[in-house]
Amino acid sequence: MSELPDRRLLLVHAHPDDETINNGATMARYVAEGAQVTLITCTLGEEGEVLVPDLIHLAADQTDQLGQHRIGELDTAMAELGVTDHRFLGGPGKYRDTGMVYDADGNAAEPPETRPDSFWQADLLTAANDLVPVIRELKPQVLVTYDQFGNYGHPDHVQAHRVATYAAALAAAPSYREDLGEVWDIPKIYWTAMAESAMRASLRQLRESGDSTTFEGLDPEGPLGPFVTPDRFIDCVVPAGEYVDRKMNAMKAHATQITVDGPFFALSNNNGNQIWGDESYRLVKGTAAPGPDGLEHDLFAGL
Repeated sequence: MSELPDRRLLLVHAHPDDETINNGATMARYVAEGAQVTLITCTLGEEGEVLVPDLIHLAADQTDQLGQHRIGELDTAMAELGVTDHRFLGGPGKYRDTGMVYDADGNAAEPPETRPDSFWQADLLTAANDLVPVIRELKPQVLVTYDQFGNYGHPDHVQAHRVATYAAALAAAPSYREDLGEVWDIPKIYWTAMAESAMRASLRQLRESGDSTTFEGLDPEGPLGPFVTPDRFIDCVVPAGEYVDRKMNAMKAHATQITVDGPFFALSNNNGNQIWGDESYRLVKGTAAPGPDGLEHDLFAGL
C-alpha cells in the first residue's frame, strides 16, 4: 500500500452540488495545501429541478436522464476545485435521489411516496457497508457531513448524515467486518453549518440594496429556521476567501441546479467572502483546538 498523505479529509454529501455550496472553498484550500480530499456523493440527484430551459427534457418526469448529466456537472465542478478523488456511494446510481416536498413549516421533507430504490428507503446497514471500506482505505483524520436534520430537512441529507455516522462507528470497531479493511477510528467529525451572524449580515445587505426577493420571506432580524446555526455552536471557521472564485466557478458548473442570477450569487455579490469564503463547522467528535478567538480555523487543528 502506498503511503497516505499527512492530512486526509473525507466529505459525505447527498447530491452533486451540495459539496460545492457547503464546502467548496474548504475543499479547494486543502487540495491546494496538499491534503488528500475525497468526496462521497450518495445519489446522482435525479429528482432535481432543471433550471436550464434547453435541458428540461432530462427531468425525472421526462427522459429521466438528469442523473447522468449531473455526473458530468460534478466532474467539472471538482476539476474547478482540484478534487481528483470523488466517488458515488456504492457506485453511480446505486441509490436514487429521493426528491422532496415542503412541509407546513417550510422545511424540506420526504415525499408522500418514494421509490424503493431511493436513498431514503435504503437499508442503513447496507449503505453504511458501502462507506466503511472507503473509511478504512483512506483513513481520514476528518469527516464532514450534515447534522441530524440534514441542515434543512431534505431526506437524502438526513440519510447521508445517518449513513456517515453509522459507517464511522462501524469502521472503528475492530471486530466488525474484517473483510472490509483495517480498522480506522476517525479522530474528528464535523457537521456543516451556516453561521447565523454571516447569514444575517448577508440578508441585511441584500435588503438594504433593494433586493426583497432573494430568500423571500426571510427577515434578517427575525427567525431564520433550522438551516442556520447559532454562532455559539460554531467550533471551526475555515477562512478560504482566496478560493471563492474557484467555488463560484464550481457552482456555475452545476448549471442545471444553480443559476448565476439565483440566490447564491446574489449573496455572493453582496458579501461573497464572508458568506461563501469563510465556511463554518460544528465539531461533534474529537477534541477542539481553538485559537485565541475561541474558534478553530483549520479542520485538522490539534491533530
